[in-house]
Amino acid sequence: MCGLTGILDPAPADMQGRIRAMTARLQHRGPDAEGFWMGDGVALGHRRLAIIDLTETGAQPMVSASGRYVIAFNGEIYNHLDLRRMLEDGGAAPAWRGASDTETLLAAIEHWGLDDALRQASGMFAIALWDRKQRRLALARDRMGEKPLYWGHAARTLVFGSELKALRVHPGFPTTVCRDALLQYLRFGYVPAPRSIHPGVWKLEPGCILEVTGYPGPAQSPIRPGETVGGLSVRRYWSLTAAIEAGKAEQFFDDGATLETLEAGLSGAVAQQMMADVPLGAFLSGGIDSSLIVALMQKQSSRPVRTFTIGFHEAAFNEAPHAAAVARHLGTDHTEITVTDADAREVIPRLPELYDEPFADSSQIPTFLVCRAARQHVTVALSGDGGDELFGGYNRYFWGPRIWRRVERMPRGMRHALVSGMAMIPSQAWDRLGGGHISRAGDKIHKLAGALAGANSIDDLYRNLISLWYRPEAVGHGQEPPSLLDDPLPQKLINPAERMMAQDMRSYLPDDILCKVDRAAMGVSLETRAPFLDPQVIAISAQLPVHMKIRNNRGKWALRQLLYHHVPRELIERPKAGFGIPVGEWLRGPLRPWAEELLCERRLERDGLLAPGPVRRLWCEHLSGRHDRTAGLWTILMFQAWREHWV
Repeated sequence: MCGLTGILDPAPADMQGRIRAMTARLQHRGPDAEGFWMGDGVALGHRRLAIIDLTETGAQPMVSASGRYVIAFNGEIYNHLDLRRMLEDGGAAPAWRGASDTETLLAAIEHWGLDDALRQASGMFAIALWDRKQRRLALARDRMGEKPLYWGHAARTLVFGSELKALRVHPGFPTTVCRDALLQYLRFGYVPAPRSIHPGVWKLEPGCILEVTGYPGPAQSPIRPGETVGGLSVRRYWSLTAAIEAGKAEQFFDDGATLETLEAGLSGAVAQQMMADVPLGAFLSGGIDSSLIVALMQKQSSRPVRTFTIGFHEAAFNEAPHAAAVARHLGTDHTEITVTDADAREVIPRLPELYDEPFADSSQIPTFLVCRAARQHVTVALSGDGGDELFGGYNRYFWGPRIWRRVERMPRGMRHALVSGMAMIPSQAWDRLGGGHISRAGDKIHKLAGALAGANSIDDLYRNLISLWYRPEAVGHGQEPPSLLDDPLPQKLINPAERMMAQDMRSYLPDDILCKVDRAAMGVSLETRAPFLDPQVIAISAQLPVHMKIRNNRGKWALRQLLYHHVPRELIERPKAGFGIPVGEWLRGPLRPWAEELLCERRLERDGLLAPGPVRRLWCEHLSGRHDRTAGLWTILMFQAWREHWV
């Protein structure tokens, strides 16, 4: 796990000074060493967090054995020893200089070419590859978007890197706000690829390669896979759509055989991802995903696995007792850190620097806290990220389609009356009616009511369920541009729940969940790994019919069955709570002065990017206590705090 930066400029001015300054901004991603390579109008910079091959033979940027390629690489190739054996068996292995996965990847690229080498590789990565023979730059990103990669122009110079803060060092970098990106951010709470918050600066989409020929000018609009603009072209080396379609063509039918296949695939992924030359552990919330990963780790370990969780004093947000019970049963070496409200609130001023872009998933705070706690003991931590999206874990996957089937044929007036009634009942009353079977039932039902109000199809309902502002143009001005969610879904994907899962894997997973974890972990120099995102596990999940994911209105059926082999059912079965904190209560209490300053009407009018009226109305509704408007307000507050810090 590392950080990379780079410059492509035919007439560089002070290239050495600029690449050094850009690379220095990523020291948190790689505190162990730094390296540079310059030539041919290209500069590559690298910060290293040494995980595999801790010696100098793993240093980067690295030149291939033939001298043709130079690479700056962020991530891990988990099957690199298998790739080495394949190269050796085929007579294509060089005289190995060391034991790093970077050297293996370079040899694979020389032998198979970039696209085929990446298809063979199982891992998480962002790559900058300079072909000295063809004088061509390639940027590549892993299949699901675990590792970030930004690119764009600073004046006439192409710049790229792991985080925007490195690119901002270049004096020509644009610091204005992209209004299209702002509108998308207001809807989703994150800026979805391929845009970034700055105009003309882009995120490379997962599973894609950007190829740069010559020294092209800036891209004024997103370049999607299959498109070429000047000397810039983007192509897919791996397609989520193709993986889903392949799985639908070869679906499993036998529950027992399916579970055996899934456990073997997931166990293999866990075993590969446990390989490290530094201390390793895992996050453990006590939920299905993290508990299953830890159980498979412990099964394959000769000593207790290090596990980590954080606890809160508020019982509604505290998962620590559940994690401790699972840890005791599995026999892990468990560390529980209890944090106070004040500890959590102290993280908030750090968020704009940590995330670089406006980012409004408030679970970023406990995520950072657990990463910081784990880093005191280990350098690598495995997580359960991806389990919900691949195996049907979110409530919207089963409640959304079920409710839509009941309301879609209702006359408009009857539906309006139903939705109005749902919204009028206070959240606390819904919580009591839920009897504790659904965590925070009132907030979820109010969210559902708002989503149903503007939905004309199940796809509309999904979009509304994931939206923080249903009409972002009323707040951010302008017309919201298309996003990845507007791309066609696989034709065979007709089940509503599966459509929602596919959409989440396209955008929410890489741009929210994985972004959240990457920035929080790398902010404290911790590498995180997600076995659920192993290519074989993804392929197996695509072969599972929906009833092996969702059964009896409960998600993750297949994962539950595997986990019951290792952990008693009673330790696991409870309402899904998520990884949350009481931000809404804080906004009415200790955070109110901070929020009032950022939401000041004169300030909003002066900035000219957000309409004061809707923002102030939402703030007053929240302060009244009659409604919980945390999600929409946190989106605005994180944008305002980011703008205060960076623009």
